[in-house]
Amino acid sequence: MTRTDGYLLDNRQTGAEQRFDASATLFDPTTFRHLERFGIGSGWRCWEVGAGGTSVVSWLAKKVGPTGRVIATDIDTSWVASAARPPIQVRVHDVGVEEPPGDGFDLVHARLVLVHVPDREQALRSMIKALRPGGRLLVEDADPALQPLLCLDEYGPEQQLANRLRQGLRSLLGERGADLGYGRKLPRLLRQAGLRGVEADAYFPVTSPACAALESATIRQIREQLVAAGLATHEEIDRHLANVASGSMDLTTAPMISAWGRKG
Repeated sequence: MTRTDGYLLDNRQTGAEQRFDASATLFDPTTFRHLERFGIGSGWRCWEVGAGGTSVVSWLAKKVGPTGRVIATDIDTSWVASAARPPIQVRVHDVGVEEPPGDGFDLVHARLVLVHVPDREQALRSMIKALRPGGRLLVEDADPALQPLLCLDEYGPEQQLANRLRQGLRSLLGERGADLGYGRKLPRLLRQAGLRGVEADAYFPVTSPACAALESATIRQIREQLVAAGLATHEEIDRHLANVASGSMDLTTAPMISAWGRKG
């Protein structure tokens, strides 16, 4: 993420906190499972890229302990700033433009970040540059083009409206330079960058209360953009939010692809 005026889901918008909470509920277990496999522990030096909220950096801080270090960066640190106490340091930083905030990291992690960064290649190079030899990189990103629907079972008008609004979200993201097929490219990109032992998997929730909470928060954040672009009316958005709140729909997300490797 490099431009607050170009990023569709700005951290300062109303609903950002609800979106962070829902994302943490959905995706933290997958992220933590991968990090545990790396053997993360006391004394590790970690860089959390595009931190957004506090859930991942707080978990990392507990793992690395007082002898470790967690650098949390974002272009907008509004929400993560509250976590800024040892061993966590919070810095305003643009991963696609600026040099890394240090080197010799044991771990560099980014979740749902690079898909939005205009210069994704530069960002990935920067993240790998910051690793020590043998250090681990974990990149997790969505692939909305792989699964474009909000409701997989489109059996009624409520589901049809939901999927049309999801298409509107994808259109807005694409206009702002997001790569909607980025997630699937991660294994290849990590191998081409010289990482060793590259592996990947995907997490794909089909229905859960957190999916509904994430959808509600997201639509509230982009309401005005959807209307301004002629992709929906306020009445349609209100109807969709009411449908989501009813709890009667099975809502999903785009698959989140996690790819990891080790610097040689």
